[in-house]
Amino acid sequence: MLRYHPLFNWLLGYEVERKRDLLRAPAGPLKDFLAVAFPSPTSSLAQSNILAVDFETTGLDAVQDKLLSIGFVELHHRQIHLGSCHHQVINTEQKLSADNVAIHQITNQQQQQGVPLQVAVEKLLKALAGKVMLVHFARIEREFLQQACLELYGIAPSFPIIDTLAIAKRRLDKKDIAYDPSQLRLATLRTKYHLPPYGGHNALNDAIATAELFLAQTRYYSDSTQLKQLLL
Repeated sequence: MLRYHPLFNWLLGYEVERKRDLLRAPAGPLKDFLAVAFPSPTSSLAQSNILAVDFETTGLDAVQDKLLSIGFVELHHRQIHLGSCHHQVINTEQKLSADNVAIHQITNQQQQQGVPLQVAVEKLLKALAGKVMLVHFARIEREFLQQACLELYGIAPSFPIIDTLAIAKRRLDKKDIAYDPSQLRLATLRTKYHLPPYGGHNALNDAIATAELFLAQTRYYSDSTQLKQLLL
């Protein structure tokens, strides 16, 4: 029966969760984000609005560590719209370690001049409304954005996500042969698809790099390919 079909159950939970969170969310940016329906998993790739997102953080633990910068760029009709590029450093209100500065090249002075977390997340939620989030290695963006929403609004909502790492992993798994996990790194995958190297550990650079990789990964997909084939 239709009611027991996996897609039916998944879609039902997806919408129920959004509507439940909409009722619980305080007035403001998160409520506005949740008021816009998520893209349907049966919508076509060509017609889907996508936002490539990358975070730079002070560590890998979303509870203990902090968001340091956010970068994003929009994709419409399977094209990257560079006019939509956005990059923002966040004031973590704490001194950065030497290791952080060495990796992200964001100094303590630069982060102190950044915007508060609330301002950065509000900008992201506004851009993300009605879109699918595109990332490389979804755990970081999902957990840090949920934690930020929990701290700011008291709710940790779900977000529809496409993960370029997961796309690559599924293809390697289908070959049923051993592979080195390093093959799933963003820079390594870009090399595989003959994409130019970009400087890493910059949120906007990595968001654009992820968007380009996604277009390369899906270049042979038809425009009618449905989101459900790509979503986590």
